[in-house]
Amino acid sequence: MRHPLFVTLCIAGAVTLSACEQKSASEVNRAFRDVNVVDESNMSDIMLTVADPNEAVTYFKRTLGDNPDRIDLQRGLGQSLIRAKRANEAVPVWAAVVEHKDATNEDRVEYADALIRAGEWQRADKVLDTIPPTYETFNRYRLEAMIADSNKEWKKADSFYEIATGLTTKPGGVLNNWGYSKLTRGDFAGAERLFGDALRQDGSMFTAKNNLVLARGAQRNYTLPVIPMSQIERAQLLQTMGLTAVKQGDVETGKSLLRDAIDTHPQHFEEASRALRALEG
Repeated sequence: MRHPLFVTLCIAGAVTLSACEQKSASEVNRAFRDVNVVDESNMSDIMLTVADPNEAVTYFKRTLGDNPDRIDLQRGLGQSLIRAKRANEAVPVWAAVVEHKDATNEDRVEYADALIRAGEWQRADKVLDTIPPTYETFNRYRLEAMIADSNKEWKKADSFYEIATGLTTKPGGVLNNWGYSKLTRGDFAGAERLFGDALRQDGSMFTAKNNLVLARGAQRNYTLPVIPMSQIERAQLLQTMGLTAVKQGDVETGKSLLRDAIDTHPQHFEEASRALRALEG
């Protein structure tokens, strides 16, 4: 009489055990999915920071092929193409990103940045115009300043550069750009001041050092500024100063500076030597 009851209990136990196994398998699968997401996130961070930019492009293209709708992977591909200096390829990628339902204003700024790098300034200007004025970031105003510069809208450029400078803790790069803007306008004293400000923020920027020498040379000030520099940098800056002097019509001063550059450089300085030979020939 107890056999039917025993069979029923066994069946109930089996059903319970099966449900437990199914639940356990489900939890394991979910755990693996979570681990994969974490690993993929870490891999994306690595690819966007320390990995070779072209390897990062390959990674994001491959991963995006399996997940074509994921905006984070689209962004990763766009950023990697920019890092790899492949702006023309980055433009259509960022164009797709800004059409995504989860696109943000920062995505539009990145799109404008890619367009500027690809030389499409007018398109970049139109993209920035779609961003509300309440969205105020360093990158947005840095690009606005560059576009105003390209349009020779100097007052707007100065305003945007000033705003951008106040929106970052590392303004060296934008100060250098602002100084170069002043240099192209012929405001050499203003340019010199801004290059000096840039170097006080980041004393390692050789571009700002070279620009500072250009600004001083344009004012016929042919002495090197008192800034940190290596022996090779000193030679290169003397060459820049010498060529600037020649351009100003001060040829003998230029020759003397080029000789100083050749003597200062720890190795053979072919560029300065060639320039000096051309002047003396």
